[in-house]
Amino acid sequence: MSKPDFKTMNRKELHAYVLAHREDEEAFHVYVDKLHAEATWIEMPALQSPDDLENYPEFIEHISKSSEPRDKAV
Repeated sequence: MSKPDFKTMNRKELHAYVLAHREDEEAFHVYVDKLHAEATWIEMPALQSPDDLENYPEFIEHISKSSEPRDKAV
């Protein structure tokens, strides 16, 4: 059985493959490399106190939105 070409898979496909084949270290490493290459996170220094959060209004807004209750009706 031949392995798929991990480098041509998009992140979603590779994520699904890694979850289905957790023992495949090569796929995992390619996935992590792809996550790093497509990084969308923002690095910021560690907070020294809770008051430092006032310096990051975007973070507060993001947390506020993600903690709002969602309608789970189907």
